[in-house]
Amino acid sequence: MRSSVEIYNIRTGQSRVVFQTEQLIEAPNFSPDGRYLLLNGDGLLYRLSPDGEGGLKQVDTGFAAACNNDHGISPDGKRYVISDKTEYGKSCIYTLPAEGGAPKQVTTNLPSYWHGWSPDGKELAYCGIRDDIFDIYTIAVDGGAERRLTHGEGRNDGPDYSFDGQWIYFNSSRTGLMQIWRIHPDGTGLEQVTHDNYGNWFAHPAPANDKVLILSYDPDVFDHPRDLHVRLRLMDMDGGNLTTLFELFGGQGTINVPCWSPDGDEFAYVRYFPAS
Repeated sequence: MRSSVEIYNIRTGQSRVVFQTEQLIEAPNFSPDGRYLLLNGDGLLYRLSPDGEGGLKQVDTGFAAACNNDHGISPDGKRYVISDKTEYGKSCIYTLPAEGGAPKQVTTNLPSYWHGWSPDGKELAYCGIRDDIFDIYTIAVDGGAERRLTHGEGRNDGPDYSFDGQWIYFNSSRTGLMQIWRIHPDGTGLEQVTHDNYGNWFAHPAPANDKVLILSYDPDVFDHPRDLHVRLRLMDMDGGNLTTLFELFGGQGTINVPCWSPDGDEFAYVRYFPAS
């Protein structure tokens, strides 16, 4: 398997290749200042320049050596959040300094998979699996009691905040196929956003609060596996004008986490190539 880290410009409609490797690399975040991408591979975190210069630079994550692709960067760029299973054998959410260092545990209920950081920097949104039920939760960035926003209506996953902090977008199978929904952070105002014949995952609102990026599977795919033909699509905040940008070989690892550039002109993603 070869991983190709790429950046797509929504103004020009063109992609550029940043970095390619035989290593399995996943889930690029843009730093808030646009100076680097944050990715994971083989349980570790790496930084990568948006032009690929210098290659992958490993981040010191302390004891955390089993990081999955649910990681991100605080709005001020000073902290990272990771989901790692080294300590407990199940995914647990931690924060650590952006310059690297010892992780600080946030969640006590496990497994928990991070997906969104509130624009004010105070809360995290994540998928928690409790008694085999997938639901959306939020928690203060330094830990404490978790707030449950969904209640077992199908599988709920992939929460991400709009940049004005008014909505949390997520995907849910409550109507059958995975579709995109949104809810206010206080648990009110639940709305379905997409209503089509694709399995829609990982909604990421753009910085200007005008568009949302999603990844869509064929309708016979329920989960979010890797190594399939998928499509990246763009829509208005309310689901209108849903347009396919391009198709690619990918899925798991392509855009699991927030991936927009700070100016909202570009997003980062990973394309995969089957081993020859």
